[in-house]
Amino acid sequence: MKTAIVTDSTAYIPQHIRESHDIHMIPLSVNFGNETYQEEIEITSKQFFEKMKEHQDLPTTSQPSIGMFVELFERLSKEYDAVISIHLSSGISGTYNGAATAGDMVENIEVYTFDTEVSAMVQGFYALEAAEMAQAGKAPTDIMARLEEMKKTMSAYIMVDDLTNLQKGGRLSGAAALIGSLLQVKPILHFENRVIVPYEKVRTKKKALNRVFDLLHEDAKDNEPMRVVVIHANRPEEAEKMKEELQEKYENIECMVSYFGPVVGTHLGEGAIGIGWYKK
Repeated sequence: MKTAIVTDSTAYIPQHIRESHDIHMIPLSVNFGNETYQEEIEITSKQFFEKMKEHQDLPTTSQPSIGMFVELFERLSKEYDAVISIHLSSGISGTYNGAATAGDMVENIEVYTFDTEVSAMVQGFYALEAAEMAQAGKAPTDIMARLEEMKKTMSAYIMVDDLTNLQKGGRLSGAAALIGSLLQVKPILHFENRVIVPYEKVRTKKKALNRVFDLLHEDAKDNEPMRVVVIHANRPEEAEKMKEELQEKYENIECMVSYFGPVVGTHLGEGAIGIGWYKK
């Protein structure tokens, strides 16, 4: 049985890795006034943050249409028996529901949809693992079971420089954003019940990062193999430095650097740093 792996652009898996793993990507879009750009196709992360500085108003974001999913699934049905469609948290976007609806509309191919309950490269971890299993000829039900298993050890924490974008975009409660700006707090955020909520309130970015490193240490200290990602919003040097520090400290982790692209970057703003991991 041949299984296709689909994810959306917010996994921010580089094109060369998508191609080597045979991962199909469906884009979300970012809108500056009347201009719409499909992320990862028509606008890069770097271009996006430059454009953000030119515009006073916060850009808006939009999910793929159900028609885009139907078109992709029907095209895949000519070559594959099944699709596993892996998406950002259904609590912050309708993308997962769009994929599920489209999956019910197509014939000639079995569509399995998976809600990662996160986003960015932590979502990408699920897609990469599914792709490796698909390439090894594993059945879709076995792949879905493994993805559910991964959720048990998957962790993701985000530190943002400014809560304004999250507040304006409705991805964080207004009260939480207001308290943060008044007290100059740098809250550590995470996903809980599919939405972004404060995990802990910390005074400085340095203390927030140290707290997340402590949480990572709790999972890494037993020496089990782990995959870790440092994710940045236009802060590549800072992310690379953190990756090097983690690799020097832990022999059991495989660490990579990724980025927050336009759609997720719209809500987190420039300067955000995320750290995610799971046990292999």
